[in-house]
This record gives sequence, structure tokens and C-alpha cells, in this order.
Amino acid sequence: MSEEAEEHVETESSDGLGKIEWIDLTVEEGSRVRDFYCSVVGWSSSEEDMGSYSDYSINLPGTKDSIAGICHARGPNANLPAQWLMYERVKSVSESVEKCERLGGSVIEGPRRMGNQRFCVIQDPAGAVLALLSDS
Repeated sequence: MSEEAEEHVETESSDGLGKIEWIDLTVEEGSRVRDFYCSVVGWSSSEEDMGSYSDYSINLPGTKDSIAGICHARGPNANLPAQWLMYERVKSVSESVEKCERLGGSVIEGPRRMGNQRFCVIQDPAGAVLALLSDS
């Protein structure tokens, strides 16, 4: 790798771009699926109040260290695919959506606000999905 390329990699990785920030699973029966994974993997969980129901933070065994989420396919999450979904940090969700569509991908959900961030779920030309997050 050239010195210029190494400098570019160091600069981008230092601001969190390209970093996997979260992973979750959105399904019809979140409680049942949570129980399945907690039993099979040994995780524990804690409830996250969503108003009329709860989603779940998934914790490392014997800790409260959240490593993932299991969500019900309701409300704003109703259209998310039932698969483990990685959330990736990008500079701009809007710019990434434009590039995604130009390169043959599509947007499954969003873009929309999620807390204080912009969020969307894209699908690549092969059918795989990825969530994108940015501050703008």
C-alpha cells in the first residue's frame, strides 16, 4: 500500500466511518426469538420500552454489556427484513443512498431520523442488506 493510501485509511478510520456500530434482528415474534437466542447462545437480555411494547437489548452472558438488539417488526421497523442487520457508519446517508441507487442497489427503508441520527436500510445488487447511519 502506498504512503498516500495508508494516510487516507488512517484518516477515515479515525472518525468512525465504515465502522460497524450495531447489529440487530427485527422479527414478528421478538420475545420468542429473543428466548431462542438467549437459550442457544447463552446471552441475557434487558427490555427497551417502545411505548406499547418492548424490544430487547441482547447482553453478553452474565453481564449488562449490550452487543445487539432483537426488535419486533412493528411501527417504523415493520418493513425491515428478518435477518441480522449490521449498522454501518457513513459520512452522509443521503450521499450513500444516491451512490447505492446509481450502482444498482435499492433502499428498503428510509432515509429517516432515528434518534439524533439519519438512518436507512439498503439492498445491494446481489440482495444483501445493510443499515447506514450518519449524523447528517
